[in-house]
Amino acid sequence: MIVLGLTGSIAMGKSTTAQMFREAGIPVWDADVAVHKAYAKGGSAVAPVGSLIPAAVKGGALDREVMRQAIGENPLLLPKIEAIVHPIVAADRGRFIAEADADIIVLDIPLLFEVGADKLCDAVVVVTAPENVQRDRALGRAGMTEDRFAAMLAKQMPDAEKRGRADYLIDTSLGLESARARVAAILEKIADD
Repeated sequence: MIVLGLTGSIAMGKSTTAQMFREAGIPVWDADVAVHKAYAKGGSAVAPVGSLIPAAVKGGALDREVMRQAIGENPLLLPKIEAIVHPIVAADRGRFIAEADADIIVLDIPLLFEVGADKLCDAVVVVTAPENVQRDRALGRAGMTEDRFAAMLAKQMPDAEKRGRADYLIDTSLGLESARARVAAILEKIADD
C-alpha cells in the first residue's frame, strides 16, 4: 500500500483536492475530521481538555471559539491541549491505515511537515497557489480576519518550503479541471512505479 500525504497551507485548496482523490476512489483520512470528532459530544478530547478549560465544554462538546480565546489569554494552554489531542488523532490515523484495503491511501494533514507525519508517507502532494490567491480565498471566509489569517500562517511552514519538500505539486489557481487532471496524473504515475 502506498501512503500519500496531502498538505497545503490555509486557503490553498487542499480540501477540494482531497475530495478529488476521493472521487478517484482513493480512501482519504482527514486530520481535521479526526479533531472535530475528538471535540464533538462524547469525543475523547472533551473531558481532558475540559479539565484545562472548563468553560469550553458546552453541551458535552468543546467550543472551539472558547478554546481559541483561552489560548489567546494563556498561550501555555496550547502545548497542553496538543499533548492531549495529538495522540488521539494519531490513534485515529493508525486505525485508518490498519483498516484500509486499497493500493493507495491519502492522509490529508494540514500540518503534515510541522508534526512530522511526512515520515509516515511514501510520497507527499503539496497543494499550492500564489500568495494573492491564497489571501483572497482566506479573507473571503466567514469570520476570517487579517489577524487570524496572520496567526494561522505563523503556525504553518512557509508555502515555498513545503513546495521544496513535495514529491508532487498541485497549483489550484489553474482551476478545478487542471487540479483534477493533476490528481489523475499523480495516481497514474504512482500506479506505474
